[in-house]
Amino acid sequence: MLINNPGSRVLVAMSGGLDSTMTAALLHEQGHQVVGLTMKTWDYAASGGNQKETGCCSLDSINDAREVAVSLGFPHFILDIRENFGDSVIDYFVEEYLAGRTPNPCVMCNTHIKWDALLQRAEQLNCEHLATGHYARLATGDDGRRYVLCGDDLNKDQSYVLWGLNQDALKKTIFPMGDYTKAAIRAMATDRGYRNLVNKPESYEICFVPDNDYRGFIKRRVPGLEQSVLGGAFVDTSGQTIGHHQGYPFYTVGQRKGLETAFGTPKYVVSIDAERNQVVLGDLKDLDRTTMVVHQLNWQKIASVPHDGMEAVVKIRYKDPGTPAFVKPDGHKVLVEFMAPVKAIAPGQSAVFYEGDAVLGGGWIHSSLPMVWESHPSNANLHNP
Repeated sequence: MLINNPGSRVLVAMSGGLDSTMTAALLHEQGHQVVGLTMKTWDYAASGGNQKETGCCSLDSINDAREVAVSLGFPHFILDIRENFGDSVIDYFVEEYLAGRTPNPCVMCNTHIKWDALLQRAEQLNCEHLATGHYARLATGDDGRRYVLCGDDLNKDQSYVLWGLNQDALKKTIFPMGDYTKAAIRAMATDRGYRNLVNKPESYEICFVPDNDYRGFIKRRVPGLEQSVLGGAFVDTSGQTIGHHQGYPFYTVGQRKGLETAFGTPKYVVSIDAERNQVVLGDLKDLDRTTMVVHQLNWQKIASVPHDGMEAVVKIRYKDPGTPAFVKPDGHKVLVEFMAPVKAIAPGQSAVFYEGDAVLGGGWIHSSLPMVWESHPSNANLHNP
């Protein structure tokens, strides 16, 4: 979505990648006063890792963003938010694993770090709008509420990570990439001479763990942790010890590989008990759930869940196609009852509620309830207590 009033001043968050570059280029071509800003969020060397810095935090990416700004003739700034990023996103990431949950740092960073910092800088630079390269769209309801829509390219849709944006942020934000497919953006970029960015590999890792070794990252952040949690028990779903693990923070719900123990048949992490340093293992069917509790909610298209509940399609991870569910209010939380079993609901991950392609809102998964299996486990014989 581009802006209808040409000439407006727009702050563009530029990571140095293809999508944010094309966001800036398209807005510039439309006649807007573009101001580029690249955030320095993290020094990978500070984590003690041994892999080259990559992604939006790297010096190469900052230089790529600056070169685009210079070539198009608009100002470019670098914003150092490493201190806030470390205090909020990094600490949150480690603390969630220590609590036996699976963190979602991209959502936390978007909601509480990047957008806050970008909107503050947009105001300081007299920018009317903030633009990013996310593949998502925006809409406004009859009641004036602003909300996120899925991007036209469903293979690249990033609406899932944007549920935390509040009304103030949404009313100032635009997503120019949302109306295009990735293939179209690549073709447009090639035509404009950005072939180096078209061929630039996309990073799917967590920006501060570019070697994808989150276990090593946590160990370096918490000295002595490995010794204190080493040798905890693997237990089955009845509580019987069936082996010993490397430490509960180093496992996630749904994990099958990397258990370091042979059990004869495939086993999956069903749940994690941080207090007892236990990791519960089970069969694939033991991952099934039909009920979960979601808290710390933020609503976009609606102001709140109706008193008598509502139906929605609920996604519990980024590439989740979504499952129909009934959502009921429960104080400051909601109870989600899925209409079909869902596998590997991980506390700490985001749950996002959709109506068609519109984001109703989202929150953090607090807990889920185990399935009750009848003597013949089929969908017709599944229910929750």
